Amino acid sequence: MISRFYLENYLSFEQIELEFQKGLVVFTGPSGAGKSVLMSSILALFGATDSKAELSEVLLEDLKIEDEGYGIEDEDDIIIKQNTSTKTRYFLNNQIISKKNLKDFTTTFSKHLHLKDTSDFDSDKIIAFLDFLTSLNDSSYRTILDEFQTKYEEYHTLQKKFTKIQNDEKELDDLIEYTKFEIEKIVKLDPKEDEYEELKHIKDNLSKKDKVDEVLSEIQPYLNNTHKISSALHLIDEDSTFFDEAINEVNNIFEKFYDRIASSEDMDIEQILTRIEELSSLNKKFGGVKEALEYKKEKEKELEGYENISFEKAILEKNIKKLSLELDTLAKTVSTKRKENLPLLESKINEYLKFLYLENLQINMETKGLDTSGIDTIEFTLNNTKLDKISSGEFNRLRLALLTARSHYEIDTNGILFLDEIDANLSGKESASIAQVLNKLSQNYQIFAISHQPQLSATAHQHFLVKKENNISCVKPLNKEERINEIARMISGENITTEALEFSKQLLQ
Repeated sequence: MISRFYLENYLSFEQIELEFQKGLVVFTGPSGAGKSVLMSSILALFGATDSKAELSEVLLEDLKIEDEGYGIEDEDDIIIKQNTSTKTRYFLNNQIISKKNLKDFTTTFSKHLHLKDTSDFDSDKIIAFLDFLTSLNDSSYRTILDEFQTKYEEYHTLQKKFTKIQNDEKELDDLIEYTKFEIEKIVKLDPKEDEYEELKHIKDNLSKKDKVDEVLSEIQPYLNNTHKISSALHLIDEDSTFFDEAINEVNNIFEKFYDRIASSEDMDIEQILTRIEELSSLNKKFGGVKEALEYKKEKEKELEGYENISFEKAILEKNIKKLSLELDTLAKTVSTKRKENLPLLESKINEYLKFLYLENLQINMETKGLDTSGIDTIEFTLNNTKLDKISSGEFNRLRLALLTARSHYEIDTNGILFLDEIDANLSGKESASIAQVLNKLSQNYQIFAISHQPQLSATAHQHFLVKKENNISCVKPLNKEERINEIARMISGENITTEALEFSKQLLQ
């Protein structure tokens, strides 16, 4: 559970520190006071939303979580922090953690229930949850499902290859001709690694020869008389070795240069320039000679494949047929096990629907074409009516029952539930039924909700008022008398009536 929450400098909030209890925690207050901002800032510490709070922090207790990767043991408290001093950063027990990893970690014990998200009844989502539920009750199911999904991926890959071969067959002659053309272009050029650099070097040396000749003709008189400098050094009793060695090294450098020129003079400069241009074009197209040669190998392999296409197609057909039979058996096994656990999910949802004044939910599993999820598709009906035909109030309560049933299996006791706009735009009766369900859930979970109705607010184990004064939001825990007044305000508006106060007292009782 969250035992403490701290927030500093976020929109209309300057600084708040709240202590929470177990059970149902409700935030109420006038519109625009900052309730949604407050909830969003808490959710941000679970990786569920974005927040630009300068600093925020939650202390989590009694979660009974062990995580070797983060060094968390069963009895440890957990502290999650967020700050935006430079950029948004998250910390788990003082270890930096990414938002994605934080969300992955917190989803093991928390859930954010979006009543605005209408995708909860999507067949794929229900199938995925049904797989999770089935694996809880059947230790062998996950192995069977993994085998099915692995074989389906293999089957899907082979089908794509088969389709490509069928398409290739239609244009096989053109493909073979084009592939041969691409290979021949590189074969004809016959490029060698480092050849381009070597030719560039030869070209550069040849272009420098005239300039070097000109400079040497000017300094030759000095080079011819270097022995006089050596003699002068001897006359003053100085060792001339260093000078002689330097002059010899200079002469050697020029000799090597002219040797290279001599070895290149027999080459046709026009051929060199043409070759450089050809290799430059190759580099631009492929990125280099090495890459061009690799491309040639790939095309040669493709050509070999085209030439063996009929043989490959026959093998693919055989493997696809074999996999199809295996998948059919696995998909039927998966479907049978799902059907065995479907009544469990249906029963759990109907259990919560009773509190919400609804009944007779049926979950029907139909057969569809084979895909990555198997051969099953799910459809819900309420009193034999499809979901797109029921009222919005019924749909919202049904969605709550589904999400509540799922949380029963997905989150262990001591988990945390966040409810988004849970009782907005509901009648008093509907709000009361939702309050009853949440009251039952709060025996095992700590629940946070923004309430718009007096029924849910009166059910809360802890009631906070969010209000704004002079554009500054603050949060205050309410005592019994303050709760009576706040619930009466929710009933009758800012001008609280005697009847509203009486009704407020009755709700709290």
